[in-house]
Amino acid sequence: MSDNELGTFLRTRREAVTPAEVGLPAGSRRRTPGLRRAELATLAGISVEYLTRLEQGRDRNPSPQVLIALGDALRLSTTDNILLRRLAKAHGEDKVLCQSAATAPVRTVRPTVQALLDRLEPAPAVLLNWIGDIVAHTRGYERYARPLGLLDGDPPNLVRYLFTDDRAHAAYPGWDRLADEQIAHLRHEASLHEPHVAALAEELTATAGASFSERLAAAPALPARSGTELVDHPEAGRLRLSYETLALPDEGQRLVVHIPADEATATALDRLNGRLPGALRAVSG
Repeated sequence: MSDNELGTFLRTRREAVTPAEVGLPAGSRRRTPGLRRAELATLAGISVEYLTRLEQGRDRNPSPQVLIALGDALRLSTTDNILLRRLAKAHGEDKVLCQSAATAPVRTVRPTVQALLDRLEPAPAVLLNWIGDIVAHTRGYERYARPLGLLDGDPPNLVRYLFTDDRAHAAYPGWDRLADEQIAHLRHEASLHEPHVAALAEELTATAGASFSERLAAAPALPARSGTELVDHPEAGRLRLSYETLALPDEGQRLVVHIPADEATATALDRLNGRLPGALRAVSG
């Protein structure tokens, strides 16, 4: 597990910015991709020595002013600026608080959330906590997920399933992207130093190997909250499912709702649910 996510993030973003993008000459003898440390330090108004300490993880507590200056110098998007601040918080003084004030992942369902799930039938909708445990789901999700093996664990866990169950590779043609997204969720919802996250990471590093550990060590990114995925379903055939994610921050949970992305998928899910065509409608875009 990487213990220097903030430094890795700064280094990879520095290497991704070309001199031309910040108004600097490219030069003819550059050995470093992107910006040199000295160039970024000058643009941000900090010393090279301090930037080196940040990138190497020897300083974990940059001030808000330094974060703003680095974000501006690196031309970070709003999303990446949010991630930069979160990484500084998770790996600075708050790291000790995460380790000492940890609470168990919530595995119960608030009554109003259960009522919402009931209203979502027959759509495949699932409630996940911040380590990927499947907490609750619709009957439509049961019929969709059970043949894939998604519900076989005790408790079923989406991250564990993706990285340790061979059926996941067969079911998801876009497995690599889906695996990246679940790692992004795992890293975004809580610090990697949080004991429950650390325990899951240790387990999957041992059982899944490089496919998990290399993703965990890579530069962090914010997870996608919506998109479309392909599924090769053993009973329903090829499915195209759009999804939307609704955050429930008080419980540390997220609700993921899947919607057919084309009419063929809508018809296939209706058959899977034993319903006449038209119960689910496809959406585009």
